[in-house]
Amino acid sequence: MTSCRPALTVIALLVAACGSSSSPPPVTDADLEVDAAPAALGPVLYPADRTLSPLTPELVARLRAIHATASAATSDAVFVKIGDSHTVSPSYLACFVGAVVNLDGRDLMATLDHFKAGSAGGAPPYSRVSLAATVGWAAFQALAGSPTPIENEVAATHPAFATVMFGTNDIGYNQIDRYARNLATIADTLLAQGIIPVFSSFPPRDDDANADLQVPRYNAIARGVAQTRGIPFVDLHRELLALPGHGLGTDNLHLESYPGGACILTPTGLGHGTNLRNLIVLQTLDRLRRTVIANEAAPDADAPRLAGAGSPDDPFLIKALPFADRRDTRTFGVDAIPSYPACGPQDEHGNEVYYRLDVPSAGRFHIYVIDDAADIDLHVLGGTTTASTCLARGDNVIDILLSPGTHYIVADTFNGTAGDYTLVVMQD
Repeated sequence: MTSCRPALTVIALLVAACGSSSSPPPVTDADLEVDAAPAALGPVLYPADRTLSPLTPELVARLRAIHATASAATSDAVFVKIGDSHTVSPSYLACFVGAVVNLDGRDLMATLDHFKAGSAGGAPPYSRVSLAATVGWAAFQALAGSPTPIENEVAATHPAFATVMFGTNDIGYNQIDRYARNLATIADTLLAQGIIPVFSSFPPRDDDANADLQVPRYNAIARGVAQTRGIPFVDLHRELLALPGHGLGTDNLHLESYPGGACILTPTGLGHGTNLRNLIVLQTLDRLRRTVIANEAAPDADAPRLAGAGSPDDPFLIKALPFADRRDTRTFGVDAIPSYPACGPQDEHGNEVYYRLDVPSAGRFHIYVIDDAADIDLHVLGGTTTASTCLARGDNVIDILLSPGTHYIVADTFNGTAGDYTLVVMQD
């Protein structure tokens, strides 16, 4: 690697940062010295009221530990771009190597220059034409083939970081469960190589009202995958909603740039979608360079955290939406409900995990589970944590109108096929 890194002893909060009962790949107890996390301190949550996800001391410790597992060829001054036409666009970041750059007084020059000096297959990463970004792509296409486009791009550039944004085209396939699995696979594939992904929400679909209704649901998945793996999340969609025309061009689909340049980060420039995206991605790269590479202190002292124990008498509390959590039913949960007759005769023997959702007014909720090799079913219970109150069951997704009151979501192992899962809950 291009920088010297100190040996890492990860602080006690490392495991809790990812919301799992054990550290997710690629970091294991064999790789790191990990103390038990205090039981009263739950995992960090990514609130919807901020554009850049929290970066607390234990999240920084985890990212440093991941970075330390990268190959010796890794360059600390290189990131890769993974995505669709939004990422292929020459306006995305490439202008940072040009002469028309205005940071408007922000303290970002050290980071701009740091990555400007990097060689991503012979070009600065800002202007590199990525093998893992193509017009019209959905997330599954970045994972197709052997080697995959992501593998080819990583082999060509040896990055420390990756920016990832999919969703605009995924909506057209109408398979949100596949989108969820693909995003999780992208994140875990990069992490397994010591590469830190930066996930992003994607823009509104003002070209298609029906597609636009789906955007918040797909973005909740992206946020959930990022949060449950402790990696940075950039809420571009949140920022674009405040812009005229949502920062989109005349096709109401693609981001547009300020005519004077996409790297003009003045108030006038930031009225345009690409300029705004360039700023918040550069700010995230700055936070990573400072904390992971330069070993500066975490910018956030703390963040909202998950409360509860996940048991029938002390369920995890869903205090704000969208919500996400990651568990492994091989090592976490209780086997209190073997079946839910009110929702069908399925065999649900195996550990389950309980979540409490208090609904103040009637609304439609969307509940997703990403389980891959495991088989974790979803159940919604009304009022109590007993099987007789089951209102709905789903293999991967539940869309349900809930009345006011207390409800419980139970992620239960189907037919003993236990394993890792990620839960995401959001409301229209």
